Amino acid sequence: MSVAAAIACSWARATDAGLGFRRIAESDLPFLEGVYASTRSEELAATPLSDAQKAAFLAEQFRLQHAHYQKYYPDADWLITMHAGEDIGRLYIERWPTQHRIIDIAFLPEHRGKGFGEALLRDLMDEAAAAGKDVSIHVEKFNPAMRLYRRLGFATKEDKGVYDLMRWTATND
Repeated sequence: MSVAAAIACSWARATDAGLGFRRIAESDLPFLEGVYASTRSEELAATPLSDAQKAAFLAEQFRLQHAHYQKYYPDADWLITMHAGEDIGRLYIERWPTQHRIIDIAFLPEHRGKGFGEALLRDLMDEAAAAGKDVSIHVEKFNPAMRLYRRLGFATKEDKGVYDLMRWTATND
């Protein structure tokens, strides 16, 4: 069984939503940079930077973020999220002894608001609950997905400045 099949088999809601997964490869970095850039475009729209300056800034920020993630989450699953054979986003998750840490979950703009994120999160919550673990994630305070996390029972556990550390426990559900 392929890695993607093994992952999808344990995630019923994601599978029902038509999602698939595969591990990232070096050749995916341009796509992943594009996903990252799409999460920052609204924020950068108000800046006086030229399009070229924005692109250079986003490329550098992605490079730094990717290096940071790889260094500090060495055992994570680094996954491309796919729908109908098309790469649509990324899911990075590390399973620690006491919790599942969602490092990053993001979709390209045209695939947001379609229930994919909720399906993935609910499956991750089910997996964590079955293992007696919490689920945690850092969420930017003004991220529109904050409403989804709160609706699913995630609560702010720590103010980290720009981010909130949010946590879900099975007893929250």
